Amino acid sequence: MMMICLFVLGISAVSHAQGRQRMSTADRVKALKESLKLTDDQVTKITAIYDGQTKSMDSLRNAGGDMRSQMRPMMQATNDKVKAVLTPEQAAAYQKEMDERRARMQNGGGGGQSNK
Repeated sequence: MMMICLFVLGISAVSHAQGRQRMSTADRVKALKESLKLTDDQVTKITAIYDGQTKSMDSLRNAGGDMRSQMRPMMQATNDKVKAVLTPEQAAAYQKEMDERRARMQNGGGGGQSNK
C-alpha cells in the first residue's frame, strides 16, 4: 500500500512540474504566427529575438543573484523588439495580448510569462 501511495505521489509531482515549464521559442512563435498572421520574414526575425532572450535568461539564471529585477527590463526590451518587427495593427494586437496575459497573472492565473 505504501508503494502505491509513493508511486501516485511521484506521478503527481512529475505532471505538476511539466505543467510549469516555459514555452519553447518555436511554440511562442507558432502562437504569434497564428494570432497575428505573421509573414515568414517576421517569423524569422521574432524567432531570433526570442532565441536571444532565452540565452540571456539562461545566463542570468546560471549567474544567480536577483533575477526578478533583471528579467523585467529584459522582457520589456524583447517585447519592444518584437513590436518593432510588427505592422501597427499587429503591434496593437500583440500589446492587447500582453495586457491580457498580465491581467491574468495579477489575478492569480497562469498562461505564460508576465510581461510589463
